[in-house]
Amino acid sequence: MLNNKTVLITGASSGIGLACAHSFAKQGAKLILCARSYDKLVTIASELKSHYNVLIHILELDVTQATAVKESLTTLSSPFQKIDILINNAGLAQGLDKIYEANIQDWEKMIDTNIKGLLYVSRIVIENMVKHNSGHIINMGSLSSHQVYSGGTVYCATKFAVKALTRGMQMDVQGTPIKISEVDPGMVNTNFSLTRFKGDKNAADAIYENKHPLTAEDIAETVLFCATRPAHVNIAEIIILSLDGTPLK
Repeated sequence: MLNNKTVLITGASSGIGLACAHSFAKQGAKLILCARSYDKLVTIASELKSHYNVLIHILELDVTQATAVKESLTTLSSPFQKIDILINNAGLAQGLDKIYEANIQDWEKMIDTNIKGLLYVSRIVIENMVKHNSGHIINMGSLSSHQVYSGGTVYCATKFAVKALTRGMQMDVQGTPIKISEVDPGMVNTNFSLTRFKGDKNAADAIYENKHPLTAEDIAETVLFCATRPAHVNIAEIIILSLDGTPLK
């Protein structure tokens, strides 16, 4: 179903982005893999080509840099110029401090990546999708876009923003065949917590103790489901929880 479709994945070097790369490559899609770590992308691309025999283009790209995003996405080579599916996966959390104790640089990094980065990439890609009258944007949201938790105020705010942006995108493309979806996972066992705690593995591991969190593959399977519905079906929003995950409040 995805043969000859081009899929751009941000944050593709680990976690959910990497799992999505495997899921879509398995379906025969051409991939544009974006991340800040070029060396990781080279290794991943080699593995995917070996396993699935698909075309892959890698972009060493920091989505927070608007000029770099524009230059990278407007100068793609011929086989990759028409992006059919964009998975806006790049995102992170920094710290679990109360708002009056937090490091402002942590706020800047979350806002720049989770909101601005998504906007910079989407601005270029959606414009071209409108020109081609086809395409699908899948934004990686979070359970945190439905409820706020102590220590996560600004991270949650960025995910509430992703929800608002998704709704706005859906309105902006009304009347076209373009689809806009949002996938909202609960707790997923990736390097998310290790990033949040800035490399403190003990603190990161403690988050998952006595729990059975979701896996990156669980989320990638859901993203693939969204991307492979019939033309008349759009999954506007989907929430994924593990059985022992935090309930909605």
